Amino acid sequence: MIFYDCSTAPSPRRARMFIAEKGIEVETQQVDLRGDAHRQPDFLTINPHGTVPVLVTDDGTALTENIAIAGFLEAAFPETPLMGVTPEEKGRVLMWNAICEFHAGMAIAEALRNSTPALKGRALPGAVNYEQIPALAERGILRLGRFFDTLEERLSKSAYLAGDSFSMADITGFVFCDFARIVKQGIPEGNTASHAWFDTIKARPSASF
Repeated sequence: MIFYDCSTAPSPRRARMFIAEKGIEVETQQVDLRGDAHRQPDFLTINPHGTVPVLVTDDGTALTENIAIAGFLEAAFPETPLMGVTPEEKGRVLMWNAICEFHAGMAIAEALRNSTPALKGRALPGAVNYEQIPALAERGILRLGRFFDTLEERLSKSAYLAGDSFSMADITGFVFCDFARIVKQGIPEGNTASHAWFDTIKARPSASF
């Protein structure tokens, strides 16, 4: 397997943490996003969408989405499970993973990509150019605030997002909470349950990858 990574970007960090939690050794190649390596013909032959992460399996299949990479690795390396065991657990993991992606990841992306001068004309990641919409940056900050409220409410009742066990959903939530600093946001000081959860995950070895 070959893992195409970018050490500074949040999306591949999610896959890195998943790989680390599984204890898998994977050949890794760095893709320089700032140098536009993801938009060059050689990389676009691997992923025409021009995004990372990408995991190329032993049979040559290129998996270009976090959910696909996680699903493949969970099936290939079932221990220790990160996507639930029972049908209910599996459903909760996927639900909270989607909530974190939509309400945190997309909100941060809206705020960052529609307000940063260096990303003018690059409002969406990948190989296609899109113009910035300033109103989306404002909306992104508002959406992120609501996500932090949702997170605190959930973690006031549950040790982890999907239940009693650490899962892929916690990886996704943790990475986006950490990356929110890029738009000068973060878990509110008074959200004690969220801070305790964040610190617990930050202490895991995979969080340093």
